[in-house]
Amino acid sequence: MSTLSSSHCSASYSSTSNARRQRSTKLSSIPKRFVPVKSARNSYQNVVLLQDGAVSSTMAPIENDSTLKKLKDGLLSATSSEECEDVVGFDSNDKNSTVSITVVGASGDLAKKKIFPALFALFYEDCLPEHFTVFGYARSKMTDAELRNMVSKTLTCRIDKRENCGEKMEQFLKRCFYHSGQYDSEDNFTELDKKLKEHEAGRVSNRLFYLSIPPNIFIDAVKCASLSASSANGWTRVIVEKPFGRDSESSAALTNGLKQYLAEDQIFRIDHYLGKELVENLSVLRFSNLIFEPLWSRQYIRNVQFIFSEDFGTEGRGGYFDNYGIIRDIMQNHLLQILALFAMETPVSLDAEDIRNEKVKVLRSMRPLQLEDVVIGQYKSHTKGGVTYPAYTDDKTVPKDSLTPTFAAAALFIDNARWDGVPFLMKAGKALHTKGAEIRVQFRHVPGNLYNRNFGTDLDRATNELVIRVQPDEAIYLKINNKVPGLGMRLDRSNLNLHYAARYSKEIPDAYERLLLDAIEGERRLFIRSDELDAAWALFTPLLKELEEKKIIPEYYPHGSRGPVGAHYLAARYNVRWGDLSVEQ
Repeated sequence: MSTLSSSHCSASYSSTSNARRQRSTKLSSIPKRFVPVKSARNSYQNVVLLQDGAVSSTMAPIENDSTLKKLKDGLLSATSSEECEDVVGFDSNDKNSTVSITVVGASGDLAKKKIFPALFALFYEDCLPEHFTVFGYARSKMTDAELRNMVSKTLTCRIDKRENCGEKMEQFLKRCFYHSGQYDSEDNFTELDKKLKEHEAGRVSNRLFYLSIPPNIFIDAVKCASLSASSANGWTRVIVEKPFGRDSESSAALTNGLKQYLAEDQIFRIDHYLGKELVENLSVLRFSNLIFEPLWSRQYIRNVQFIFSEDFGTEGRGGYFDNYGIIRDIMQNHLLQILALFAMETPVSLDAEDIRNEKVKVLRSMRPLQLEDVVIGQYKSHTKGGVTYPAYTDDKTVPKDSLTPTFAAAALFIDNARWDGVPFLMKAGKALHTKGAEIRVQFRHVPGNLYNRNFGTDLDRATNELVIRVQPDEAIYLKINNKVPGLGMRLDRSNLNLHYAARYSKEIPDAYERLLLDAIEGERRLFIRSDELDAAWALFTPLLKELEEKKIIPEYYPHGSRGPVGAHYLAARYNVRWGDLSVEQ
């Protein structure tokens, strides 16, 4: 692989991280992806960097439409490698250091389907340092060649750059190696350490371990990696996959176990939903657009909805799911993290700790969840179009008498000055009529609306609604009321629509790509801190214990339906209609 140009590397590993934390008001403290895009000549377009790191615009006036078109085309066609220059905060040309990435549990589905493809995508876009090595570690017996063959079957290239795909894959696979060992064996990790040192060749070694293994062996693996395979002269970081326990007690035990061998700033608790493009854009939408921030409160917002749905069931993987259920699997982490980002106050800066401080304040301000504010459901068998879809308990890995919910809806409240009295509704389920994830912000009715009679008795049809569609087919659109052209006075609801596929030609990176790059860089904004985790479990643990102790029977709903009827009654109690079930949908 040819070395990257010096423009790819703006600072060293350690100095960049320290500078960010110490000078939060300067350019160096801003996460790289927020810095203006560089041009092909490796200089910022129409920007002057002042001595203290501030930015001054020197853009010349636009003379005519053709100039405007050229500028627009140039901005929209920035290459991915140029984008990586703005993201990467390490010296990718540093001859004296290397990054070793060890995927622990390399033979599992997550590693094959997500982690290795994400690493290849980063390599493909020139976002990884010049010297890096990828090691697979698992109990399965496998050679380097067998690992490469397994990994190669899941690799894909970006849509717009397939011409050198085979060459890039070959280069990447040459950097992939395998070591077989037990997760609780210090001797096996010592052997791994020797192999890592061979590839590091005396350079400063930075090591990232990705734990793609069941949570019951997290601590054993961390202990062995920490004692036997830590970097002696660089950084060592560990990415931990959810679930982070089943309740407050087990989560605290896991955190304490990890902290016996790692410092908090070495632990990167990953929630891949925080790496999704539209979730990361949430704070940009709110804090960089004057029209939204003044409306972001109880004064104008009537309710907020966080909706997650899958159109398939457990499909033979119910063994894991039955031990956790939809509340632990989706609501306590994915949806609650998005809620915290949505509702937080303006942070002091874009520094990771400032953002996470504000998220923790939101979680600690939340009212304890009551059983009457929650509806749970479980999908049952259903025949449609001559096809019979199985019930949850038809899954051979699920007990026949299981009461584990595959659907849940909840009404949550934040008891602070900004959000007092505003219902935050969550809904998540499997085997529903559609697949998607979205945030819906329903604004209050216009007081004394002159056009009420044009909407009849259904005032909800006149309500403005901001919809952020996280997946699939990413989009942001605002529903407004509009006059239909003609001599009469007919009103219609129209969408002011930002459809990502239509606006941006580039493929949206997978969430794992963003999060892996952040972990390598040491950027923690999108990872979960231990006190965030504690606050999230404190909210849901009492509810989960009550559901299990009282053996609450879930409401059954047909496979492929819109979910339990009880979810509609829950929303109606707070004078809310689920936005994803409106006639317009």
